[in-house]
Amino acid sequence: MSDAPLLEISELTKSYSGVTVLDHVSFSTYSGLVLGLIGENGAGKSTLIKCIGGVTSPDSGSIRFDGRDFQPSIANALKNGIITIPQEFNLAGTLSVRENIFLGRELKKCGFLDHAAMRRTAAELMEKLHCPLPPDQPVSELSIAQKQLVEIARALNCECRLLIMDEPTTVLNPPEAENLFRIMRSMRDQGIGLIYVSHKLREVKQVCDQVLILRDGQFVSRTLISKISVKEMANRMVGRELSTIFPPKIYPLSDAPAVLQVSSLSQADRLHDISFFLRKGEIMGFAGLGGAGRTELAETLYGIRRKSGGTIRIDGREIDPASPVDAVRAGIAYLSEDRQNAGTIQSFGLTENITLISLRKYCRGPFIRKNEEDEAAASYLDRFRIKAVSLRAPIRELSGGNQQKGAIAKSLDAQPRIFIFDEPTRGIDIQSRGEIYQFIHQLAEDGMACLVISSDLEEIIGLCSRVAVMREGTIAGFLEDPYITEKEIMYLAAGVK
Repeated sequence: MSDAPLLEISELTKSYSGVTVLDHVSFSTYSGLVLGLIGENGAGKSTLIKCIGGVTSPDSGSIRFDGRDFQPSIANALKNGIITIPQEFNLAGTLSVRENIFLGRELKKCGFLDHAAMRRTAAELMEKLHCPLPPDQPVSELSIAQKQLVEIARALNCECRLLIMDEPTTVLNPPEAENLFRIMRSMRDQGIGLIYVSHKLREVKQVCDQVLILRDGQFVSRTLISKISVKEMANRMVGRELSTIFPPKIYPLSDAPAVLQVSSLSQADRLHDISFFLRKGEIMGFAGLGGAGRTELAETLYGIRRKSGGTIRIDGREIDPASPVDAVRAGIAYLSEDRQNAGTIQSFGLTENITLISLRKYCRGPFIRKNEEDEAAASYLDRFRIKAVSLRAPIRELSGGNQQKGAIAKSLDAQPRIFIFDEPTRGIDIQSRGEIYQFIHQLAEDGMACLVISSDLEEIIGLCSRVAVMREGTIAGFLEDPYITEKEIMYLAAGVK
C-alpha cells in the first residue's frame, strides 16, 4: 500500500428530487488496498460509486485521483484506469465473449481487426478466471455467473488502477467466489486499488483490508477489518442491534399433501430425469454449482422452456406449461434471478409492475380501474415496507431491495399456490434479506409451497428444511436436517458423493 492516497473524496453531496442520497461523505483509499464498502440498500453506495466512475456528477464536494482533481465523466474514469463492474450487467448480449471483452479497445493489425489475437487473449483471460468459455460464444447464451466473469475479464483486460466491484459474488458459488478472491488478492499485490461493495459481510471480512460503512447517505465509520466483527458491521449498518436474520425453520407434517410432483423431467440437453415433490407449507431448497441446471429447472416449471419428457403435476393434475401464462393459470409464481431484465419492467412504476400479470382482474371491459390498481399496490407497499417516492415513479429509481419486494408482490397478486424463488436476495442488504426471509416464512405458514434456488449456502441452510442438490442437470441427492450443511451440499454438488 502506497503512502499517498490513490482516491480522495471530500464532502461529496448528491440529491435526487429533493432527497439527499449522499450527505457530505469524505474518505480516501490507496493503491494495493481492498476497501470494503457496505451499507443498507438506500445508504448511498451505488450513487457514490457512480460519482467515482463518472456516471453521475455530485452536487458539491470534490474528487481527487492520483493527486489531481478529477472531473467525473465515464471518459475521464476510463482514461485514469477507474473500472467499475456493475451489479446489473453491462454486456452486449448479441456480441460474443471476445467482442465484449475488447469492446471499444479492439486490437488491430495492419489497419484490420486482429481477431486471432483477441480470441487468444480472451481465452487466456477466461482460463485465468477458471471459466474456459469459447471466445466466440454469444453472451446471450451464458448463465448469470458466466456473464459476471466476462465482466471481470473485461476489467482485467484494461489498464486498471482502481477496480470497483458492485456485488460481484451474488450468483457465484463458493469455489467461484474463492477464485475471484484469489484474483482480487493478486491485483492488490500488483498495486491496484479495489473497492468491494457487498452485502455478504463474511466475504467482506474475508477479502477486504478495511471497511467503510454508510448509513442514510452519511459516513458512519472506516475500520481495519481485523478490528471489527461481522456482527458489529451489521449493527453499524442499521444503527441498532440485529437479531438473527433467519426465522425458525418450518417443518411440514409428513402427511402434508404434495402440491407439486415432478417425475422423470427432462429438458433438451439441460435437464435429465428430475424427480421430486414439494409439500404444502414447505420451504425446499435447490443448491448446486454454476451450470448445474437449477435455473433451467425453474424456467421449465414456469413454461419459459418446454420440457422434452417426464410429467409435472399440481394437486395430482398433470400440466404441461407451454408459456408463463399457462404456469400462472396453474398456480405457479416465479421470481427470476435477473430482476431488472426479467423480474420487472424498469420504466414502469410500482403499480404497473405489481399488477402486470394480474391486470385482468383490474379491468372493466377495455378500461383499467386505476384506483383499484393503486389500492392494491399501496397494500403491498405497506405489507412489504417498500420505500418509494410514489406508486407511479419508475421502479428503476428504487433500491435493489425495494425492487425485489415489488417483484415478489407482482407474483403474489396472481394468487399462486407454488412460489419459486430464484436467488431471492441477490444484491440485497442484510435488513432487506431478513425481511424477505420473513415473507417467505409467512407464505409457507399460510400454506404456500415454496421452492428456493440459491447460490448462497448460508441462505439454503438457514431457510430450508429439505434441500435437493443438483449436478450436471440432474439431482445428485437430497438432504434433510440435521444433515443440511455446507460440507454435505458441496460433496454432492462436486460429485464427491
